[in-house]
Amino acid sequence: MKAKDADILIIPGYTNSGPEHWQTRWEKRIATARRVEQAEWSKPVREDWVAKVTEAVNGAERPVVLVAHSLGVAAAVQAIPEYRNRIAGAFFVAPPDVANPKIRPKHLMTFGPYPREPLPFPSIVIASRNDHFCGYDVAEDIAGAWGSLFFDAGEAGHINAESGFGPWPEGSMTFAKFISHLD
Repeated sequence: MKAKDADILIIPGYTNSGPEHWQTRWEKRIATARRVEQAEWSKPVREDWVAKVTEAVNGAERPVVLVAHSLGVAAAVQAIPEYRNRIAGAFFVAPPDVANPKIRPKHLMTFGPYPREPLPFPSIVIASRNDHFCGYDVAEDIAGAWGSLFFDAGEAGHINAESGFGPWPEGSMTFAKFISHLD
């Protein structure tokens, strides 16, 4: 598959992805990419976020590739039972540990727990060894439960602009390789 053959849905996390974030850069660079907008970025409500992701997926005209970061991963996964259009694949980056009672802000826990069944589409989970929103072993366990390919980003923080991942060329290359293997 090529990006032009899919609807690439960019699903940011808590507080959205700013202008320097890799998701924003990809959205500008990939012609078929569009952001899933949330009404409230800084006070996320699970039902609202899941509904917006569901609406975007079900409104797609081509097979969908999800590109989710942080809390966007949780919203995308929680929306799976509502999807009516085909998901060709999912590229999940820095999923938060929404079952951890120490997560802050605390209301992010309302997005959990994650389902533990294998996902019904190909997926990749990319995690950092020093992400303050999720322990590396937890991310690896989540990926294993979902049947996702798992990639170690090293000590990369939350894999966002604040931790130095604006352009993120390694992510672009990994995404290009991933999408090239989708049907």
